[in-house]
Amino acid sequence: MIEEAPSILNTWIQDWNLLSESWRVGLVVFALVAGTAVVAYIASFIVGAVERRFQKTDNLWDDALLHAARKPVVAFVWLQGVYWAAEVAHHYSEAEIFSVNQTILQIGFVFLLVWTLLRLIKQGEQILASPLKMKKPMDYTTVNAVSKLSRTVVIITAVLIAMQSLGYSISGVLAFGGVGGIAVGFAAKDLLANFFGGFIIHLDRPFKVGDWVRSPDRNIEGVVEHIGWRLTTIRTFDKRPLYVPNAAFTTIAVENPSRMHNRRISETIGIRYVDVSGMAEVVADIRSMLANHEDIDQDQTLIVNFLAFNDSSLDIMVYTFTKTIEWVRFHEVKQDVLLRISEIIESHGAEVAFPTRTLHLPDGVRVAANGKQAKDRGDSDSSNEAVDEDVEQGRAPVSGSEHSSETRGDSNQADGD
Repeated sequence: MIEEAPSILNTWIQDWNLLSESWRVGLVVFALVAGTAVVAYIASFIVGAVERRFQKTDNLWDDALLHAARKPVVAFVWLQGVYWAAEVAHHYSEAEIFSVNQTILQIGFVFLLVWTLLRLIKQGEQILASPLKMKKPMDYTTVNAVSKLSRTVVIITAVLIAMQSLGYSISGVLAFGGVGGIAVGFAAKDLLANFFGGFIIHLDRPFKVGDWVRSPDRNIEGVVEHIGWRLTTIRTFDKRPLYVPNAAFTTIAVENPSRMHNRRISETIGIRYVDVSGMAEVVADIRSMLANHEDIDQDQTLIVNFLAFNDSSLDIMVYTFTKTIEWVRFHEVKQDVLLRISEIIESHGAEVAFPTRTLHLPDGVRVAANGKQAKDRGDSDSSNEAVDEDVEQGRAPVSGSEHSSETRGDSNQADGD
């Protein structure tokens, strides 16, 4: 029926003799275009109403299908209506542009089908990776990889069908692609290395979008934002984007701290040598505190022991794991643990040691308490040295007592006189 529509219209134009042929053709073309607009609006309204009705159901895939097909359905109505108008015009016109109507219609159908499939793939990707729509959502990285592969297959298939519609031989294209692929492989080996590197990342899944990764071999550390076929985007902790070619991940070691089960607290705490008598009690209380701490994982290794005699302290090793792996929460737990250890040390009359050094001086050597006292003592020593020099030369008495004796002698001599 659809194929016979242009011929029916042509017959009606020929039988209608009220106006000239050009006017009749123009009116029919205008009516077809106007009718197409009306039908397209009605189709859009119907699909939208059905889509809203299906949104109330528990099935998510009918919503995805209708949402994916809504715009292509409207585009199909326009494609078919414009094709009929062009066929009517072509019957009464010798313009070469109307000779490709059938080819444009076929390619248009392929395009609309590809558009619908790509939209459906996108809707499926959103459903499968959404925790709001799925009870057990799939990993976003895996869904994204499958989505990209599906789009690639759809696009390549559509291109081959379109080329076949245009009159090209697919077998010749495939043969050319086999020979040309070798040349392209040599010319773009780095690009292909990145492509296969991205494929390996999607296959092995050492990390996914949102993971914190770092490499001990390269200066790479941050949160994965996007995994493409050529490169991976990582947002560093200073908020700068870092673009890493996928081929690099096939030759370097990659750590994924996001997949850790616990975070470790490893500290060495020293107390003074004078507190050695209370070392056993301090160690036992710290171990008991950690064993009863609500944020410490008791299923992991817990070590609290007297470790070593250090230069200025007696060292205690504290080694344990927290339940949380969140960075901020971990530091809150670590702060609480260290404060509790400080309280335990203080409760035993001990103190946390700090670097000190004892200096032994020989007998008779004095050390000035501060600069002012040293200066005063220096001035006093200089005065004493001057007095000693006067005594040696006979210009001054040796001491205050001798000066008093000499004065009393002069007084007695005066009395005798």
